[in-house]
Amino acid sequence: MSSRKKFLQQSSLLIGGGLLASAFDSKAFTIIKNRILPSNQLNIGAIGINGMGWANTKAALKISGVNLIAVCDIDSTVINDRLKELSDNKYDVSRIKIYSDYRKLLDQKDIDAVIIGTPDHWHALIMIHACEAGKDVYVEKPVGNSIVECRTMVAAQQRYNKVVQAGQWQRSQQHFKDAIDFVHSGQLGNIRTVKVWCYQGWMRPQPVVADSLPPAGVDYKQWLGPATTMPFNASRFHFHFRWFWDYAGGLMTDWGVHLLDYALLGMKAELPKSIVGLGGKFAYPELAEETPDTLTTLYEFDGFNLVWDSAMGIDNGSYNRDHGIAFIGNNGTLILTRGGWEVIEERQGKNKVSKPYQKSSDNGLEKHWVNFVDTVKSRNVADLHCSIQAGAHVATVAQMGNISYRSGQKLYWDKTKSQFTDQSVNDAYLLKQYHNGYKLPKI
Repeated sequence: MSSRKKFLQQSSLLIGGGLLASAFDSKAFTIIKNRILPSNQLNIGAIGINGMGWANTKAALKISGVNLIAVCDIDSTVINDRLKELSDNKYDVSRIKIYSDYRKLLDQKDIDAVIIGTPDHWHALIMIHACEAGKDVYVEKPVGNSIVECRTMVAAQQRYNKVVQAGQWQRSQQHFKDAIDFVHSGQLGNIRTVKVWCYQGWMRPQPVVADSLPPAGVDYKQWLGPATTMPFNASRFHFHFRWFWDYAGGLMTDWGVHLLDYALLGMKAELPKSIVGLGGKFAYPELAEETPDTLTTLYEFDGFNLVWDSAMGIDNGSYNRDHGIAFIGNNGTLILTRGGWEVIEERQGKNKVSKPYQKSSDNGLEKHWVNFVDTVKSRNVADLHCSIQAGAHVATVAQMGNISYRSGQKLYWDKTKSQFTDQSVNDAYLLKQYHNGYKLPKI
């Protein structure tokens, strides 16, 4: 039996069989990991371990043969908390090396793959440098913080021939695949409109506060990296970096890359012909944010329109769901969320179609990690559920919506030149300016 098949069987026992109650808390976990041959071991380093970076790390450690041997974060408190969590759950932390500078972690020769769970403005540089250092990469979404970053990340993967998985884990959930298969079956009839919405009532920016010194143990200069130099402000830090253009793109890039991804997959769509985005700070005008808390964007494709609709502070989205994708066809409408999918018949349809609710029954993040580790071992990049190419595609579409909103213009895309028809918009928004001596490599 091949090493790859052995690995898959061991992974299935751990994840599919429900052997682990958590990522670490099991004596059986230690026993099984000790039985894995050295050839089936995978050593990982985690860069950015506050939030999804840590969720990814825990998902990775549920896979037999995966070892965490390095962590990197600019906040020593976060590192200490994570090491304590590992230790409390009987994970041997003695061989885990600690860094605050990701470049030193990448110099560690026995690391096979890295997790990038930093704020968005760091994704491109770290992913490119990791590939250059010979590491495979699992990079959180959105993969790039600008359209040019997305292109450069794709070029780096191709140049260095590394396995790079984007953290759009919904691509590994079975019910999402089943729903898209139904869309592709043609049973919905002609689909003229796809609606994508994201209403997040729990998301709330921080109050406006005065600048201050960084908390003890925080390497703020390293956190800023290529972003604009400015004093530390608690309302722009950790989770809330999402609401500032220097570091991210608001809900459009935070949730949008998950949801728009399936709209594009369902319609087998490339890039839109035109984009117009309208919105503003309508929910929380008094709070600390730059990105819009309310945004409606219309994308024009050949043969159909795609509508993005997002709002913070309320949950009552379309079809009484706080998020989803609706493929509106002549025979019925398929509604897809993280929880499941269904088809509502069109009363005027000649060939009406309906389907009762199909509930999700698996863990997309864990399956996404099994797919990544399996592909690292097989080296067959085509097996990835969300390659860097796929991640860059949807991130580009999301960036287009933000650029239309920020420029205040309806934009037109020139696919022959891979840029907008308005050169002033290209100059202002295709690539975010880098600061503090950092430069985006030319691949």
